[in-house]
Amino acid sequence: MLNVLVLPAMAELAELAATLAGDDTTSVIVFRSGLEHFCAGADLKERQATPPDQVSQVVTAIRDCLDAIARLPQITIAAVNGTALGGGAELALACDLRVMAADVRFGFTETSLGIIPGGGGTQRLPRLVGVAKALELIATAKVLNGPQCLQLGVANRVVTAGDLTAATDDLAREIAKQAPLALRAAKRAVLQGREQPLSRALEIEGAAYDSLIDTTDREEGLRAFGEQRPPEWEGK
Repeated sequence: MLNVLVLPAMAELAELAATLAGDDTTSVIVFRSGLEHFCAGADLKERQATPPDQVSQVVTAIRDCLDAIARLPQITIAAVNGTALGGGAELALACDLRVMAADVRFGFTETSLGIIPGGGGTQRLPRLVGVAKALELIATAKVLNGPQCLQLGVANRVVTAGDLTAATDDLAREIAKQAPLALRAAKRAVLQGREQPLSRALEIEGAAYDSLIDTTDREEGLRAFGEQRPPEWEGK
């Protein structure tokens, strides 16, 4: 059984993203599949039954949903198992970090179907691996395994399929130990600054840093360091 990107699922994901975006108590979000495969992409049977004049509307809904995930203020992790092709690969790229099973099948196979990635893949993949390599992967519809994804910088960590849940949760716990406001500020600085000239990006970083100066958590971090104990974050 496969997870596929059908419109009802997209609607649920978009609603979930809207709810999570306003959740100030959560620092890390993990996207994982309860099935054997992460996500096989679009439901081609649904796509075949979609009138041509409605296809663009469907693809836009997928793109908007994945963009909502990418814009979440929390750190997001995709735990990628089994198959992540097409839209499934785009869902993984919409997350900040990816932990993958070694035997994963990951790729952008759309050109083999006469289309291109439409959920952000043509834009997010080059930002990870560079323009030439991204275009090669899309143009050849090549399917990668976990170690190949790690080598290219698509995966942050690669483990055996049996260790995927534990490895993902370990990474989430490592992140969740840090100051929640600092995590959000760091993500904001990285994502907003990455496409800006360096001078503007440094201004963005400075503003993100300044937003933390008067926080209780910054004072607690310094106090905990001096007292050689774990900090107790309040998120304010």
